[in-house]
Amino acid sequence: MGVLAHCVILFIFQHLTSSYDFKEGQYNSGQYEFVKDPSLNIEKRSPDLDPFDSESSDHIRSRRSADQGDCDRLQGFDTKLTNNTQTYSFNDLSGSVSLAWVGDATGVILALTTFQVPFFMLRFGQSKLYRSENYGKSFQDVTNLINNTFIRTEFGIAIGPENSGKVILTGDVSGSLGSRIFISRDFGNSFEQQDLPFNPLMQIIYNPIDANVLLVISNTNELWLSEDFGEKWRKIHDMVCKYVKNRVNERGMLDLRKTVDYGKTIKTVAIKIFSFGLGGKFLFASVMTGTGTLRMIHVSTNQGEDWNMAQLPPVGHEEFYSILSANDDMVFMHVDEPGDTGYGSIYVSDDRGTVYSKSLERHLYTTTGGDTDFTNVTSLRGVFITSILAEDGSVQSVVSFDQGGEWVPLQKPANTKCDSTAKDPDKCSLHIHAAYSTAMKLNVPMLPLSEPNAVGLIMAHGSVGDAISVMKPDVFVSDDGGYTWLQALEGPHHYAILDSGGLLVAVEHSAQPIKDIKFSTDEGQCWHVHQFTSDPIHFTGLASEPGARSMNVSVWGYRDSLLSQYWVSVTIDFRELLTRDCEDQDYVQWLAHSDDISDPNDGCMLGYKEKFLRLRKASVCLNGRDYEVNKQPAPCPCTLDDFLCDFGYYRKENSSECVEQPDLKGHVLEFCLQGKKELLQTRGYRKIPGDKCEGGTQPERKEIDLSKRCVNDLLGPQELLVSRDDHATVLIIILLSVVAGFLFVKKYVCGGRFLVHRYSVLQQHAEAQGDGVDEPLDSNHTRASNKTGLHDSDEVMVQTHKRFFCMASALIINIQFTSIPW
Repeated sequence: MGVLAHCVILFIFQHLTSSYDFKEGQYNSGQYEFVKDPSLNIEKRSPDLDPFDSESSDHIRSRRSADQGDCDRLQGFDTKLTNNTQTYSFNDLSGSVSLAWVGDATGVILALTTFQVPFFMLRFGQSKLYRSENYGKSFQDVTNLINNTFIRTEFGIAIGPENSGKVILTGDVSGSLGSRIFISRDFGNSFEQQDLPFNPLMQIIYNPIDANVLLVISNTNELWLSEDFGEKWRKIHDMVCKYVKNRVNERGMLDLRKTVDYGKTIKTVAIKIFSFGLGGKFLFASVMTGTGTLRMIHVSTNQGEDWNMAQLPPVGHEEFYSILSANDDMVFMHVDEPGDTGYGSIYVSDDRGTVYSKSLERHLYTTTGGDTDFTNVTSLRGVFITSILAEDGSVQSVVSFDQGGEWVPLQKPANTKCDSTAKDPDKCSLHIHAAYSTAMKLNVPMLPLSEPNAVGLIMAHGSVGDAISVMKPDVFVSDDGGYTWLQALEGPHHYAILDSGGLLVAVEHSAQPIKDIKFSTDEGQCWHVHQFTSDPIHFTGLASEPGARSMNVSVWGYRDSLLSQYWVSVTIDFRELLTRDCEDQDYVQWLAHSDDISDPNDGCMLGYKEKFLRLRKASVCLNGRDYEVNKQPAPCPCTLDDFLCDFGYYRKENSSECVEQPDLKGHVLEFCLQGKKELLQTRGYRKIPGDKCEGGTQPERKEIDLSKRCVNDLLGPQELLVSRDDHATVLIIILLSVVAGFLFVKKYVCGGRFLVHRYSVLQQHAEAQGDGVDEPLDSNHTRASNKTGLHDSDEVMVQTHKRFFCMASALIINIQFTSIPW
């Protein structure tokens, strides 16, 4: 039999807090963690007028200043900022600090510091809790509110959804093996203590609709639920997941179950499951085929009541599926190539999540921990950036402006030169550093950043050449959703977007103590430097309120004393810098996705145009917390750009024409839909889900019911009633809130294959050659010596910092999913 290992795979409540891990530089939206380790610094109001009545309004290019002389227009800022800079020093020797914003526009921040020392199988530590009511300008030590209890920082500070003011801290019970929680209903102003009848294995999770409803897994793999904010708990199930170690094929015998009444009744909705996940309205299950050697994706749009087999290639033990992004319109799915290639293909779905077409070939996706550069640009609809593995082995960036319909290289910024990777010194493109670069320990402290209320704005690290360089990257800014770019800052930086894009701030990424912060009021065109302290600090990270509406930013770090190091927080309030509120004349009309405003079809994207009011770059004023994006859509006539390639067809690079896949030429295109065989007749095009074009070009497409019964690899409802609690079965519990929320699982199957492109080798080579040489990323790959013998989607469980072995750990806001191997 082998040794039984227990894990949990949850379809759980969306957690509406945010987090930022400065060790990896990844944005997750309102909590931060800083660590005293210098090496980590290396690795890591809406106007009232209606402006939409003129086609001749200023285009985006008029928002850019004509010359750099405009950079001198901001005078006297140093005195203003100095008068609005507050420094708080913590009398605290702890090695790490965790921050969390509580509520929206409350100014409340909780800071939890931890000092702990492992001793054999035990650990000894101390926690201190601090609270600020003024955005971090000052803190009060409130450790007495938690009875000086040691708080388990691996569970973080659990903040309730929306503006509920609820907070949960999980602590250890002194002198025993038990656990207790401290709960607050008043934004951390007071706490109550509750002992738990179990030891949690994960952070307690809130129902986003009702913050009194909590869910958690115990360390004995029991599923517990509370409906009164932690005062009383009841066990829903004894064992929610189990698998037999070293018998990988047993995971194809998972049962998928759900409950819609908080565990009072549980229903099996599918069997033979290898893994599952949820995105938008779609529930996905990776299902073993009859032979037991291949897996196919099945999709449900009614929470598992009915399933359809997705029209995707099957994958074997050496491959995986991965949901890259999903919303209520469509799905981006990565399908791995056979063998250790390090790449696969991106497929995009129809509005049912059933019929898929190939969107991008040679999509870079390694299994070093689920590292993919796939990025959803949230500041402009339809824009996605990712990386491909070129035929020559280099890693290159591509962008899609039409939700995966076509992918093109990023334009070379006008104020840059091609680096030494370029074959032609006058022709090259911009390449963006994202998750793969951080995984390979390049000097990239932050991932690409965009905010929905900062229209068109993107900040990212990158290099200019024929491929991504392993050398020190620079910071680039786009103000039009990725069409054009500007080199904004030399070298790597930490950065943040404030005041809905009206203010950008950045701190240089350096191993040396720092004392300056940089800021821009014109979307990165001009930068000013403010010395926030005369006594430099070892920088650990920037912290700002999630939502990009605040005018406060805190620089966190520590200073060395004679015998110790102590935490320091310096908060700069930029409100007095922007002395007036923005008025009507400060805004200009901008047409998104536009090059030539005189063209009547210019700006049409996904079937309609969108005009926005955006701040003039020369305006130095405050958007304000109540600022809302002002936009108006207008439909466009349909063209081929409003269509994806249909099942069995694909677009070649830089082409709008869909051509038939060679391996499917001459094949009858049939698929099983709602239990009936369907015949697809197509000229190769289908409308992009969510596209709102009208009239114009309409390629013919028919789905003909062949009136033949067909079955997929999920067994029928009568077979789902059979109990499968034997040694080779995994039980999965799905908890659905009464009102459906966005629920997402990041890590949900156990084990993995590991593929590493040799960034590190190239970096060492580049360093040996000196800083003057740029090298492209090499695609040669090796297996990590201690990670062999694991297969495909097994890898996702091993990577969560070895904390929760099978933990549904990351619940993502904005449906900007991290990639998930299947």
